[in-house]
Amino acid sequence: MNIYQKFGLRKIINASGKMTVLGASAVHSEIAQALSAAAMDYVDIHELMIAAGKKIAQVTGAENGCPTAGAAPGIAIATAAVIAGENLALVERVPNTDGLKNEIILQKGHSVHFGASLPQMIALGGGKVVEVGQANHVEKDHILGAINEKTAALFYIKSHHAVQKGMQSLETMIAIAKERNIPILVDAAAEEDFKCYIAKGADIVIYSGGKALEGPTSGLICGREDLIKACHKQYKGIGRAMKVGKESIVGLMTALERYELKDDDSQGQMDRMNWLIQELAAVPGIKGALVQDEAGRAIYRAQLTVDEKITGISAITLAKELEAGDPAIYTRNYYANIGIINIDPRPLLLDQEKIIANRIREIMSKCKGKEEK
Repeated sequence: MNIYQKFGLRKIINASGKMTVLGASAVHSEIAQALSAAAMDYVDIHELMIAAGKKIAQVTGAENGCPTAGAAPGIAIATAAVIAGENLALVERVPNTDGLKNEIILQKGHSVHFGASLPQMIALGGGKVVEVGQANHVEKDHILGAINEKTAALFYIKSHHAVQKGMQSLETMIAIAKERNIPILVDAAAEEDFKCYIAKGADIVIYSGGKALEGPTSGLICGREDLIKACHKQYKGIGRAMKVGKESIVGLMTALERYELKDDDSQGQMDRMNWLIQELAAVPGIKGALVQDEAGRAIYRAQLTVDEKITGISAITLAKELEAGDPAIYTRNYYANIGIINIDPRPLLLDQEKIIANRIREIMSKCKGKEEK
């Protein structure tokens, strides 16, 4: 029995990904111990924030860093930082930024919903979103034409939620930002490379601490010294409502230390998914394939295509049946409407792919039995 079952909740098998709605990551025992130790003692929070910033800078190659309660508050805090800076009077005005340089330029295909509205997170930081181009097509001139005396920053979203074609590249946006002397912010919440965006010239990069990093619920902002100092200052304003606890900061720092020494398990993950595909090969109406993440990350999932004419149930119904069981199995269902569900190996605990295979066979067997009757 796990801790959640103790309180009457179902056991969850997460085959969906590092999803906030499923608790993001199951942390390593070393991180769990750090969380526990931090919770049972006291610290000067200001000193801890500074120390965390140094650790973030060390791992990302940035000039400085700022811990946050997550990537979403990181977006709000970073936005407030480029608008209000370290001016306390302005910090205390956010999100009311009327009369200030507060426009944030965002490609329309990047105006996404990730469980909440990204433009809303920018608005919490006092930003006024200016969407440019069309949902599937943005030209450089769209961005250039939107820049004016009210422009506070350009914002680039690196995410599987964003449109993956027809957008201007990060390199193009960085070049525009440098030419026009405007900060460029990058939301890289679920990305696994913690150095590349700073190295490419981004002024601020925002990550989740509970996704690729596999830390506790937390986040981090890294970037230019002046802008990161402004991020820290926002904890005297909107950041107060988004404050990150001592436990999460220490857990984040421990995860950052572990990440630099983390073993590459990509081959093991692919092996597990290939095993699952082979196990389901004999199930009529289920066709499996190993596919790479749609955003280009080095993540390979088992893609299961469900032929409803053969199985008697749709991919959507299969996903719902998996979720309704105990343990509840959550799959990655962005394409379930066209008959596809994906199994993400990263969050799976030991041998859980075997439980998934057995459960899918059971569901299909029941469906076949109903048809024969």
